[in-house]
Amino acid sequence: MSQVLLLLLVLAASLAWPASCKTLPVVVPVTKDPATSLYTIPFYNGANLIVNIAGPLVWSTCQRGHLPAKFTCQSDTCKLAKAYPVPGCRAAGCGRDPRKDRTCTTYPYNPVTGSCAAGSLVHTRFVANTTDGKNPMRQVSVRAVSACGTTKKLLASLPRGASGVAGLAGSGLALPAQVASSQKVARKFLLCLPGGGSYGDGVAIFGGGPLYLLEGQPELTQSLEYTPLFIKKDSPAYYITVKYIALDNSRVPLPPRALGTGGVALRTTVPYTTLRGDVYRPFVAAFGKAMAAQWQYARAVKPVAPFGLCYDARTLVNAHSGYMVPSVTLALDGGKKWTMAGVNSMVDVKLGTACLAFVEMKGVKAGDVNAPAVVVGGFQMENFVLQFDLEKKRLGFLRLPFYTPCSQFNFTRNAK
Repeated sequence: MSQVLLLLLVLAASLAWPASCKTLPVVVPVTKDPATSLYTIPFYNGANLIVNIAGPLVWSTCQRGHLPAKFTCQSDTCKLAKAYPVPGCRAAGCGRDPRKDRTCTTYPYNPVTGSCAAGSLVHTRFVANTTDGKNPMRQVSVRAVSACGTTKKLLASLPRGASGVAGLAGSGLALPAQVASSQKVARKFLLCLPGGGSYGDGVAIFGGGPLYLLEGQPELTQSLEYTPLFIKKDSPAYYITVKYIALDNSRVPLPPRALGTGGVALRTTVPYTTLRGDVYRPFVAAFGKAMAAQWQYARAVKPVAPFGLCYDARTLVNAHSGYMVPSVTLALDGGKKWTMAGVNSMVDVKLGTACLAFVEMKGVKAGDVNAPAVVVGGFQMENFVLQFDLEKKRLGFLRLPFYTPCSQFNFTRNAK
């Protein structure tokens, strides 16, 4: 009988062990830089990296804490580093003479300026905290491989104090994959980007959730709606399928298959959503007509670059959800709808002037199949809960109410 009891105790312990040792997701604050409208996360030793959801690598200027990584050009790591060559930059490899230089060389890329420079792969660490979805719990040091650039020109147009880029694409050397491998968490991450002005920090969770913002409110990832997420062969960026664009309940009259040509990409390094000319012009025209029909007192004023449609803010009604204007809806694959109220569609550009926060794509011809039809920018993602699920290849999204901004996450508790 005692042997049976002993076996039961051992079995109970073995069943309880995985639950008690379950790994927790990793959390960091997300800060918006008012000067550049870019978002940064802390990485290590006070270094901040900008958030680039289309970036396949993590890179920074070379630091003392970096440990050299002698990856050969034939190694799997080097192959991952050169999986997405940047147009105009050399592909990662072994230098000009592979007989003399067998160490992998990569090319860190600045997504704002388009510049790149030769760099080497190094071992580094991502210092953050685990979380239960409510508070930071314990500090962890995540082993990571990053690219190290020697020239400060790579930092041009980045926020002051930023030392590089945290790539969050679906590639093997992007931060989500490296955190998942090191911490044994799910290959998904959650972003809740903060707004500007008086808003505090947003939150990023690697491992996907849970997420609680206010005491007593339900866990937010349980309320997400989902649409398929895909990556093109030649680009690490995330894409979604948009069936049509609507203003309130009226579809914007676009050319046939305009949205299907090039697709719809998501990028946090683009401040405002950009639309290819064949999509932008009908969209702005439809918005202007809808405003004239619904808000007769709204007075259009001379546009302020880079925006194409602006209004006298004194003639607009301002509410908790932003200016009272026609809502912008992206009708997504799977029957879901991503709807943006005035807080995500109108921006104050100067005293007394508010503009439609969508801009025309530059340097791209209308209908160009090599360019996305739409690039959803950071402003349109702010104060949405966005979960990039790389395992199930889907995007979860939830618009937060005005009284629950992303800055409500509790970072004030000291991690143990």
